[in-house]
Amino acid sequence: MFSGIIEQLGQLVDKKAEDSNLHLFVESPFAKELKIDQSVAHNGVCLTVVDIKNNTYKVTAIKETLDKTNLEKLKIGDAINLERCLKVGDRLDGHIVQGHVDQTSICKSIENTNGSWIFTFEYDASEENFVVKKGSICINGVSLTVVDCNDSETLSSFSVAIIPYTFLHTTFQYLKMGDQVNLEFDIVGKYILASEKRKRKY
Repeated sequence: MFSGIIEQLGQLVDKKAEDSNLHLFVESPFAKELKIDQSVAHNGVCLTVVDIKNNTYKVTAIKETLDKTNLEKLKIGDAINLERCLKVGDRLDGHIVQGHVDQTSICKSIENTNGSWIFTFEYDASEENFVVKKGSICINGVSLTVVDCNDSETLSSFSVAIIPYTFLHTTFQYLKMGDQVNLEFDIVGKYILASEKRKRKY
């Protein structure tokens, strides 16, 4: 489990395809502190550390993960939002994040508001995920609060406000219009949606 509070920016130094899997080699300031089998969120995707060499470690993404996320689009040299799993007793500064990406989204606009930034994203509403105003959303592993949202049967959109600290310490500083991001919707909302579906079924 994660909180959506990014610890460090890592850098993709290599990637290798093997059958339907993709091995990612990530350089990170905390690589030497990691252990084999440890979980680390990469742009919000929970992946298991399988090898460590000096300041670089290796993780593997399977086809299901690649189909649901933007990991396959990463290029050598790209920055990656990194968060290690929570320790029992830690403060939950963001919100409950599982590291299981629900779907991807496209950045539609970026507005500089003279001290912060408003990012607007659009996503496929047919998968029945949803956001609520002032609710929580995880974007590329970053826990954020929804400023506004617009629901639709086909394409839905929402916006978030990014403060300077978050902008400078995450990959939001590199994000451009048209870029694809990973979304993990609020777990509480997903349970409510599942409950409503079950009621309608019976």
